[in-house]
Amino acid sequence: MAERDEAPDRVVVGVDGSDASRHALRWAVRQARLTGGDVRVIGAWVMPAYHGALGWLPPESSDEAALEGRAREELTAAVQDTLGPRPPVEVRTEVRYGAPAGVLVDVSREASLLVVGSRGRGGFAGLLLGSVAQHCVQHAACPVVVVRAGEG
Repeated sequence: MAERDEAPDRVVVGVDGSDASRHALRWAVRQARLTGGDVRVIGAWVMPAYHGALGWLPPESSDEAALEGRAREELTAAVQDTLGPRPPVEVRTEVRYGAPAGVLVDVSREASLLVVGSRGRGGFAGLLLGSVAQHCVQHAACPVVVVRAGEG
């Protein structure tokens, strides 16, 4: 446990470009500034399922690189648009392949705090808590803060 106390606080935040995730990003940066930590912004991407006359078709290998590159560009743009060119703490971005909830739970093992928005891009408008946030609250390896839109 002593090693954990000596390491700076790492605040991990999931960002999908939605307003809720941008509020979560701003909240995470303020928290890291208060604790002297850094922020790791995580984006997730998955291969879309392609369907043809023969059923499910795997995408071409070049599609994988394009999808990952697009996810990286969108994440970088969302962070820059939200925080500006010089955030007050160290901010690193990373995209990983996989479902957002699973990716964030995996990364939570390397974090002192996981921050997510209450509603992302998907789901049903009537839900009180998004499915990714719900999954993270139940399964993350560290404390989780769910930031509601307008609170960030």
